[in-house]
Formats: sequence, structure tokens, C-alpha cells
Amino acid sequence: CFFNLFFMQPNFDVDHFVSECRKRVQLEELRDDLELYYKLLKTAMVELINKDYADFVNLSTNLVGMDKALNQLSVPLGQLREEVMSLKSCVSEGIHAIDDRLSKQEDIRRKKMCVLRLIQVIKSVEKIEKILHSQNSKESSSTSEVSSPLLTGQVLERVATEFNQLQFHAVQSKGMPLLDKLKPRIVGITAMLQQSLEGLLLEGLQTSNIDIIRHCLRTYATIDKTRDAEALVGEVLVKPYVDEVIVEQYVQSHPNGLQTMYNRLLEFVPLHCRLLREVTGGSIPSEKGNTVPGYDFLVNSVWPEFVRGLEVKLPSLFNPGNPDAFHEKYTISMDFVRKFERQCGSQASVKRLRLHPSYQSFNDKWNLPVYFQIRLVF
Repeated sequence: CFFNLFFMQPNFDVDHFVSECRKRVQLEELRDDLELYYKLLKTAMVELINKDYADFVNLSTNLVGMDKALNQLSVPLGQLREEVMSLKSCVSEGIHAIDDRLSKQEDIRRKKMCVLRLIQVIKSVEKIEKILHSQNSKESSSTSEVSSPLLTGQVLERVATEFNQLQFHAVQSKGMPLLDKLKPRIVGITAMLQQSLEGLLLEGLQTSNIDIIRHCLRTYATIDKTRDAEALVGEVLVKPYVDEVIVEQYVQSHPNGLQTMYNRLLEFVPLHCRLLREVTGGSIPSEKGNTVPGYDFLVNSVWPEFVRGLEVKLPSLFNPGNPDAFHEKYTISMDFVRKFERQCGSQASVKRLRLHPSYQSFNDKWNLPVYFQIRLVF
């Protein structure tokens, strides 16, 4: 009335076993089956013991002389062990020797690369200095033009390209003693290049020469100095305009002074940034091959100066003391922000603007919690 394998289960339970069997047979029949199964197990156990009994009895006899045999094996096994240990030692020495040679070879290769980089740095410095010397000689011998230390045109582009290589190899050679000796010459080249680029960019902006502006911005990008160009535009082009337009006395003395001031600020982009946006691929259509990517003058030049001017020259703008006036100023200011965002020309530019620290700073200046507290009181 049951399966033999039932007793081999790891979770065997007597009560559960009896309960299951009672569903099929009476207890008397279950008892008879269990007794029968017990006799079968007992018989099987006796047969198993009898099967291997002779081997158990003869075990001591079979082991006679085993000690002698083991002793005879100990000598050759010892010799084999010595040979294996000797071979292991030789292999280890060979591995260590190879590792040492590989380490020395890697060290030599690394030093060779450092030397090659330093040689390239020296070549770049000498090449740039040769170009500068040649340019200065031409300017000194010219009688029709006033001598100028600034680089222009193709000379500037050649210097910028070589300077880019110089920067790369100088970074790779950082910490080398010879590089420290070259630093004064590199600093002089950097100063000359930056001065020339600044002068060229200012010339292009003042004369509205789009070719000069495009060439200059492309050179800035070549030497990875796009942020310097954006900072220069903010300093020399945006800041004077902002200082002229943002006047606290005018805003406070005219009924629509704040709105008028914001309108004049918004006029800056179409009046003074048209060429910059055309060159850098802003909202103004331009041939794709002639655009210089990597710049966003509205976000990195114009907007930070706008915020600086408002925070420094018009601090009363953010005063929540008069809730009605504060609400009006806040509404007009947020409308100004939305209009400026529409001038950005692309969603990517708007996203960069909203992530800019000056954008967050401008929003944080509006102390809205204090304004709402005053509203609740009054």
C-alpha cells in the first residue's frame, strides 16, 4: 500500500505517512505491509554483509609487506621530488629574468616616448618662434604700413595649428625638467597668440567683417579657446552696452522705465550679434560649410552680462518690500526672460541657457517666499 522510495525522501514525516496510507487501507493491512517490508530490509542487509565479509576478513592478510613496498618507493619518490623542485626553481628564475627584461623594455619605451614628445615640443616652439621672427622682420622692413606685433591672416592660422600640437605634446610631457625650461618661451607664444586673436576679433567686430570674424573664431576653436572668445565678446561688446542701458535712476523715474530698459536689452542681439550668430550657425541662415560650431554667444556672453548688470546696477529690482511693485517687476522680468529665450534660436541653446549658473542666479534673486509671506500679512 506504499512505495519503498517514500522512506528515502528528505522531508519524510511519520504522521503524514500514516495519514496518507489510512486513506487507502486499514491500519491492520498497513501494519502487515510494514512488517513484510521490515523482513525484506533485514534480509537485504544480511546479504550485503555476507557479500563483502570475506574481503573484510582477508584485509589484514593482504596488507602483509605493504610497509616494505612503501619504503622502497620513498627513495625514488624523493629523487623525483628533488628533480621537480630543481626544475621549478629554474623555471622561476627564467620567468623573473623575462619579467625584468620586459620591465626594462617598457621603461625604455616610456622614456623614448617622453623624449619624442619633448623633441616635438621643442620643434613646435622653434617653428612658431621662426614664424614670429619672420613676420616681425617683414613688418620691420615694410615702409608703407605701421609695424604691429599682432599676427594676422594665414600666419595666425599657421601659428594656431602648430600651437595646438604644442599644447598636446606639452600636456603629455608634464613634469619633465626640460619642459620647465621651455615654459617661459611657451608663455610668450601663448600671450602673443591670445593678443593677436583678441585684436583680430575686435577688428572684425568693429568693421563688421564677417570673414575676419569667421577666421578668428575658427582659430580660437583650433586651439580649444572658445570660452576665451566668448568672454572677450562679453567684456568688450556686451558690458559697455549693459552699463549704458541699465540705469537705476531712469528705471525709477519713468512709469514704464523697467519695460523700456528690457526692450533695449533685447535689441542688443539683433543689433550687435547678427554677424556672430551667422558665423556660428545661430538662427540666421548661413551656409553649413562656413559656420564655426562650438560657440553660443547669447548664453555664454550676452546673458551673463545682462544678469551682472541687473544684479549690480539695479539691486532694487529684487526688493520684495512692496508686494504690488514686486509682482509687477517680477512679471515684466519673466516676460523678458521668455523673449530672450526665443532669441536663442534652438532648443539646445535654450537648454544650455537654463543650465547656466547666471540663469539660476537670476531666478534665485527673486525672494518669492518673503513675497508670499508679506501677501499673507497684508
